[in-house]
Amino acid sequence: MFTGLIEHMSTISAINDPSSSDSTEGFTFTISDSAPILGDCHIGDSICVNGACLTVTEFDQSSFKVNLAPETLNRTNLGELKIGDKVNCERAMSAHTRLGGHMLQGHVDSAATIISMIQDGDSIRYQFALPTNSTLLPYIIEKGYIAIDGASLTITNVDEKEGSFGIMLISHSQEKLTLTGKKEGDKVNIEVDVVGKYILGSSSKIEGLVERLVEKKLKEKGLI
Repeated sequence: MFTGLIEHMSTISAINDPSSSDSTEGFTFTISDSAPILGDCHIGDSICVNGACLTVTEFDQSSFKVNLAPETLNRTNLGELKIGDKVNCERAMSAHTRLGGHMLQGHVDSAATIISMIQDGDSIRYQFALPTNSTLLPYIIEKGYIAIDGASLTITNVDEKEGSFGIMLISHSQEKLTLTGKKEGDKVNIEVDVVGKYILGSSSKIEGLVERLVEKKLKEKGLI
C-alpha cells in the first residue's frame, strides 16, 4: 500500500525492451538518482513508480531495477517512457506512516490524456480525458481522491458528458511531481479510489446478500 505522497523524483537510466533486443530477462527499467529512497531497500521491496507498484530486483546505493509485466505495460504509460525521463517514486507505507494522502494499491486502472492546462494564480488547473471505452467515471467524484502518476490529488470537477475530470496543482506540488513537465496530449496513469471500487464494484453482491437475509427473516417469522 502507498499514500500518494511522492517521496522523490528519480530518472530512467536504462531500458531493456526484449521486443527490440535479444535479451531474455523481460522488460526492465533501471532507475537512477534514487539514493534518498534506497537507504532501507531490500530485494523484493515494492516501490511505486508513476503510480505502478513494481518489485525491486536489483539495487545499489543510487539506483534500482524493476521488471514490467505485460499487464503493467498494457495498463500504464510506462512503456512510452524514454531514458532520461523523470518518474515519481514512493516506497511502500509502513505501519507508523502518517496517511497524508489516501490509500493506494499501486494498481493502475488506466491511462488518461491531458486535454488542458490553465494557470490559476500560482496553481495550475489540469483537465484529463478518459479513454472513450472507459468504465471508470462512476468511481470519480468531485472532491474525491484520485492518483495521477502515483500522486494523491483532489478532484475539482467531473464532466460526465465529455468523460473528463480535473484537478488543481498547487505551487508546492508543481516542484515535486513529474506532471508539471507534461504537456497537453501527454498521458498519465490513474488509479481511482479503492474504497469506491469495493463499494460500487460489490453493489450487486451486497444487494443479493441483503435479499437473502430478508428472505431468511421472513421465513423464520412465517411470513413467506
